[in-house]
Amino acid sequence: MYFRLLAGALCVSALVAQQPIKVNVNEVVVPVTVTDDKGRFVSNLDQKDFQIFDQGKEQAIGYFTRERNQPVVVGFLIDLSQSSRTQWKNWESAAEEMVLQMLPDDKPEMKKRFAGYLIGYGNEAELMVDTTNDPQPILEKLRKVKPGGGAALYDAIYQACTNRKLVQGEPVEPRRIIIIVGDGNDNHSSHTLDQVLELAQRNLVTIYGISTIYSGFTSEGTDALRRLAEETGGRVEYPLANPYKDVAGFLSQPRDEGNYAIQPGTGGYAAAVSSAIFGSVANVVGEVTTQYILRYTPDLASQDSNKVFRNLEVKVALPNVKVRARKGYYPFGVQ
Repeated sequence: MYFRLLAGALCVSALVAQQPIKVNVNEVVVPVTVTDDKGRFVSNLDQKDFQIFDQGKEQAIGYFTRERNQPVVVGFLIDLSQSSRTQWKNWESAAEEMVLQMLPDDKPEMKKRFAGYLIGYGNEAELMVDTTNDPQPILEKLRKVKPGGGAALYDAIYQACTNRKLVQGEPVEPRRIIIIVGDGNDNHSSHTLDQVLELAQRNLVTIYGISTIYSGFTSEGTDALRRLAEETGGRVEYPLANPYKDVAGFLSQPRDEGNYAIQPGTGGYAAAVSSAIFGSVANVVGEVTTQYILRYTPDLASQDSNKVFRNLEVKVALPNVKVRARKGYYPFGVQ
């Protein structure tokens, strides 16, 4: 079952609905993140500070908000392949922390604004917990699963876009987010990277990644994970690229086994790894909840084909800032 989504036809339904309600609109939704030259969020901009271009033609922004904690539906996609086993307890804890931050159980007023679902992927992708406002079923499932086997990441993204209950108002409000905790490798999917990237773009999904790859190691999935994120307006965190960068003494005490102030297998190393992972979780959650949202109705005269990927560019009239947004969209949903 496909969701007919993207600017040409957006689907909405209640959580309990079995079939989507199709509403024809032509609005394009563009979440935007703006950071300064030190990577800090710039959160005090107004609509007048933004320009948005569709196929190089400037568009009139019809809606703008910078409200924090905007409603989102978050898909937690967890790598359960063999590669996750070494640091599994850390990744499990990180996933639980994300769930608790995105689906706050102790704030009833917030539960109406946030929903999430859990997909685990090993040899196969499985929708383990369908869309819910309650974090507990997701937390309970995370505590029971064990990694092992291959990785069907692309099938997991496909399931996130085609096989779950919808929340009333998607993808305009709430927006759609996927957070992948994994190394980006795929060796068991029936779908390809290009197929699921297009599907995510058609479904107005923004993808984030928390990479499980270690510093000094290479992975065929690194480029794939980065591409999934960057082309949908998200980004990838690399907590294990240098987990002890903030530890005093690093690279100051030469040793035969390497210039480490803390050694693998020690409590100091474990604490540094854990701190880096949770720092990445905080970075991703912080960005999701501080984005600007722009919406516009494209010039119909320029929509000459329902099969053409349309390029987007967002500009901010400030020096020394980095603007991150989806690179484009498809005018109509999947047929």
